[in-house]
Amino acid sequence: MKPHVEAFYDPATFTISYVLRDPMSPACAIVDPVLDYDPDAARTDTVSARRIAEYVVQEGLRVEWILETHAHADHLSAAAWLRAQLGGRIGIGARIREVQQRFGALFALSPQALSDDGFDRLFEEGARFQLGELSVQVWHTPGHTPACVSYLAGDTVFVGDTLFMPDYGTARADFPGGDAHALYRSMRRLLSLPESTRMFLCHDYPPGGRAPCWETTVGAQRRDNLWIHDGVSEAQFVRRRAERDRALAVPRLILPSLQVNIRGGQLPPADDNGVQYLRLPLNQLGG
Repeated sequence: MKPHVEAFYDPATFTISYVLRDPMSPACAIVDPVLDYDPDAARTDTVSARRIAEYVVQEGLRVEWILETHAHADHLSAAAWLRAQLGGRIGIGARIREVQQRFGALFALSPQALSDDGFDRLFEEGARFQLGELSVQVWHTPGHTPACVSYLAGDTVFVGDTLFMPDYGTARADFPGGDAHALYRSMRRLLSLPESTRMFLCHDYPPGGRAPCWETTVGAQRRDNLWIHDGVSEAQFVRRRAERDRALAVPRLILPSLQVNIRGGQLPPADDNGVQYLRLPLNQLGG
């Protein structure tokens, strides 16, 4: 079965969100939605999320799932806002608990805050669920983070940050809990899918000034990906990935993003003065 996929590109964070539609019914899922955030003014907005909501309403769709491929470090999630507007359940990989423990300590989040984390379902490896007549399977694909998952539906797979377009390569593996060996094995698993499988990516950082792209195929990745094409060994990949990661800066929005995204896109509760606050732990990342 070939599901319909509608993409929504956010140029501010180079993120692509999706609406995955069952071709036989109004059922749909939203994948990796963005909550706009201006770090200079510490202001959130829902411009990007409203584009998705408007599309869902105009098309007469029924949101059954809001799916996260992982706890993103480069944008805030609009999952909680969209659930409030459109319904549906928020799902993410079960290993999000490992990420919550690590970063919950960094942000001094209470056990109560993490127990009320906003997720409706934590998917175990191999979990399946229905989207109307469409069957969706969850693969754990760790490496970029421990909790990364990919969603397979018909001839289509959503891989989050695990892979980028062939001319850009792969995710980094130097975040806390990241593992280049695990990343290599996850990518080889994804590349074992039929070559015609459509692969949808969460980000594109266009090299050489080309236009943004977010859809490729397993065959194109196996043939052309700069980092993981057929013939690249695990040792070669791990060595090159480590060298590259050492030169990368910390993502600009990692601190605001993670403390929201490990809780399903929920913003912090208001303080006694009615104002919501994000935490900025000093001298903990980079360096």
